[in-house]
Amino acid sequence: MEQQRAHDRDRTWAEWMRAANAGDEIAYRRLLEALAPLLRQVVRRGFTRSGFGNCDVEDVVQETLLAIHLKRQTWDENEALTPWVTAIARHKLIDSLRRRGRHAELPIDDIIDVLPAETPTERLSSRDAERLLSVLSGRQRDVVRAISIEGMSAREAADRFRISEGAVRVALHRGLSALAVSCRDLDQ
Repeated sequence: MEQQRAHDRDRTWAEWMRAANAGDEIAYRRLLEALAPLLRQVVRRGFTRSGFGNCDVEDVVQETLLAIHLKRQTWDENEALTPWVTAIARHKLIDSLRRRGRHAELPIDDIIDVLPAETPTERLSSRDAERLLSVLSGRQRDVVRAISIEGMSAREAADRFRISEGAVRVALHRGLSALAVSCRDLDQ
């Protein structure tokens, strides 16, 4: 019975995430509100196991919700949502425990394939950002700037550039991939 409820809950959450990724803000708000209690439970349990009690639970939950927001397009719509979300929460929990300087051992066997990329800690100057963006062409550069620098949503960028949200996501993905290649080439 409990397993069926969890399955139904995950199916509902996945529907909301699909709708959110398609631009439905109400479904996205519902999803985030529904995920928060689960995230608190995962994070609280992790802190307790590590001997920290309930310190900074809300901070890690907020970091997790932000990571979900930033990485939501990376979720595979053919997969269950809950394991992806809890993997991000555990990753953020581990980050928090590492910042404390204490060694934490949490099993990551079940989350290794869905760990999000680490959030960069350094900020680029606007001149450096423009220099990096100069390797991109027209639409990719505009979309990457709008979403990654100006903080627009895919829907806002689509409205600005008069293209579909799907085209925005494709341009963003291709632009970020090109930037990654360019940065790797600079490091070598």
